[in-house]
Amino acid sequence: MPELPEVETTRRKIAPALLGRRVSSLATTRPSYLFLTPPAELKRRLQGRTCTGLQRLGKYLLAELDDQSRLLLHLGMTGQIFTEGSTSLRLLSATSRAALAPEEQPAFTPDRHTHLTFTFADGGPRVFFRDTRKFGKVLWLAPGASDERLDKLGPDALLASGQVIFQGSRGRRVAIKSLLLDQSLLAGTGNIYADEALFRAGVRPNRVAGKVTRAQCDRMAAQLVKVLQRSIATGGSSISDYVAPDGQDGAFQDERMVYARQGQPCKVCGTKIKRTVIGQRSSHWCPKCQA
Repeated sequence: MPELPEVETTRRKIAPALLGRRVSSLATTRPSYLFLTPPAELKRRLQGRTCTGLQRLGKYLLAELDDQSRLLLHLGMTGQIFTEGSTSLRLLSATSRAALAPEEQPAFTPDRHTHLTFTFADGGPRVFFRDTRKFGKVLWLAPGASDERLDKLGPDALLASGQVIFQGSRGRRVAIKSLLLDQSLLAGTGNIYADEALFRAGVRPNRVAGKVTRAQCDRMAAQLVKVLQRSIATGGSSISDYVAPDGQDGAFQDERMVYARQGQPCKVCGTKIKRTVIGQRSSHWCPKCQA
């Protein structure tokens, strides 16, 4: 699932293809659980609108429109937002394994997994939102309206502080890994970066949240911010389906210390990386480096 760095990379790279452009038409697939706003209403609300801003809130993208309404997009597990003409071997793989050859991709024709196709009045490149598993979300928000998905979000994970983690952990019996994944505590943190931050902070993922010290919370916050910033700088992690809007893969997957490295030697001490399941999520850690 794309996490904060992947969504932020998407925001930065797709913004030039959206900002200041007027939507002349919107094509959608049939109604499904992906559409929190029915496709017919989306077409009516978005046609003729111009995108004036693009924000990221946690793992959500919010396109601001010229009538003060907003369009909320969530990539889910396999969502991809890309521009017409983008080229990538990974771009159309996802879970369907329906990859196109590089020479075919610039002429990509929206398929049954392409749930939004934005066509613009300037005749320039279209923008596609494609999601093979349909776990993403699309929601139109009226001017001044919000949504519970946004209202319940905590501070952005890029602003993580030891105080926020320490206060949120007091009296909690859940594992610290589960707490870090709680979007009401810190918005945007996901499985990859929680594992990586915990390793760098020297804290085991299954440690009871209420027992972590303030010093450990300070280290976790500092390392989480560092790993998120580093992933953004390298374009995110292209481990499964994620690809940037221009078709480029991220590179942070090459810098992982523990995530999805079970059985491999720790890059610091050589101990084999372990994997366990915490709160139904895979967690990876080094028994020696993480106390």
